[in-house]
Amino acid sequence: MKITVDRATLLKALAHVQNVVERRNTIPILANVLIRAKDGVLTLAATDMELSAVERVPAEVRENGATTAPAATLYDIVRRLPEGAQIELDHPGGDAPLALRCGRFATSLNVLPVEDFPSLQDGQLPHRFQLKAGTLRELIDKTKFAISTEETRYYLNGIYLHTTVSDGVKVLRAVATDGHRLARVEEPLPEGAEGMPGVIVPRKTVLELRKLIEELPAQESVEISLSETRIRFAFGTVTLTSKLIDGTFPDYERVIPRDNDKRLRIAKKDFAEAVERVAAISSERSRPVKLAIAREGLTLSAASPETGRTEEEIEKDRLEYDSTPIEIGFQARYLRDITETIGDSGRVEFAFHDHTAPTLIRAEGDASALYVLMPMRV
Repeated sequence: MKITVDRATLLKALAHVQNVVERRNTIPILANVLIRAKDGVLTLAATDMELSAVERVPAEVRENGATTAPAATLYDIVRRLPEGAQIELDHPGGDAPLALRCGRFATSLNVLPVEDFPSLQDGQLPHRFQLKAGTLRELIDKTKFAISTEETRYYLNGIYLHTTVSDGVKVLRAVATDGHRLARVEEPLPEGAEGMPGVIVPRKTVLELRKLIEELPAQESVEISLSETRIRFAFGTVTLTSKLIDGTFPDYERVIPRDNDKRLRIAKKDFAEAVERVAAISSERSRPVKLAIAREGLTLSAASPETGRTEEEIEKDRLEYDSTPIEIGFQARYLRDITETIGDSGRVEFAFHDHTAPTLIRAEGDASALYVLMPMRV
């Protein structure tokens, strides 16, 4: 294999695929990136056996061939080379090292056999549809914070993607929950998605996908193909394929409250900033922020035996509340996560039942997303 490739092109492709590599693994080949050159195309691939990333970029290929090299080491070397440089990769085959040259710089990297690299066959993925990059980013950003990290409840360690009917309209819905909070977001059902199985996309896949689509134009399409066991995202020069979580997502509709009649409407910015100031009194996650809500206004407070107590009042002319008074507590971090997800503009609406029941939270005027938050004792 002999190729010449632009440093910026190689660096970007390596950055995309090497994130998939697990830094700690007991299988040496999984620390390597597969490098294949053929007919003017350089293909880079990496996998952890659950998730794989493949990127194809143009290169000057003087001799076709393939090898593997340590992903992290190769990325670090390329990252340190000067901008605008041309990089030569040369591998004669067999156990010989991979030679890398750039100007006066030269290095060689030990390789492992291509035959040892896991096969990246996707199998049959019968369901296929497209989402705009901006839509996919929104689905992820509005739900990922609620994904559980508790390994014993593995079926909550991802985003549940499925089709359903909402107010008589077919939609594609994304749901995540960790048992303390729930995020549910939906978009009009894209063509081709009808009939797809409900699938749980793992947390690592969600986070890697979000990084990869960060710079895509909002209107660029991402092709999604899936079966009951695998899902593939293809866009630009990148293909990301993942196993799905083999489990049953719980019936989340049962925890969404239907009779919460005490409604508080307040500017998201006012509320979020007040929570930040009040929560500063305590560094412990388990300590709640207490909301005392009445027609006369809202008082937020928090207390810590070590540092003291703090509170802030928001006057009645800066909010809407026309019900009986209620006092309820929430974990500050959970409140922050939801308000950050809602965005900077407009108002947020809270719907309460009592101080022990789940609270429903929405951005005012946005029917596509809702959040459920369990209260804490105060």
